[in-house]
Amino acid sequence: MTQISKDITIGELLQVNTGVIPILMAAGMHCLGCPASQAESIGEAAEVHGLDPDDLVDKINEFLAENAQDAQ
Repeated sequence: MTQISKDITIGELLQVNTGVIPILMAAGMHCLGCPASQAESIGEAAEVHGLDPDDLVDKINEFLAENAQDAQ
């Protein structure tokens, strides 16, 4: 199972699983296609958007865990 931390960049995260896009969009991160956002960490992006980075990482890891179970 893949788990991410708040240090992973948005670009790296999208390479792990593009299914996280709705989570990021729902959190207000509508700039996923912006070249600058690709090098920004999840933690940095969360703080810029006034979000708790740990909560966002938890939501993403829950999705990744559920997705991994569905794939088995």
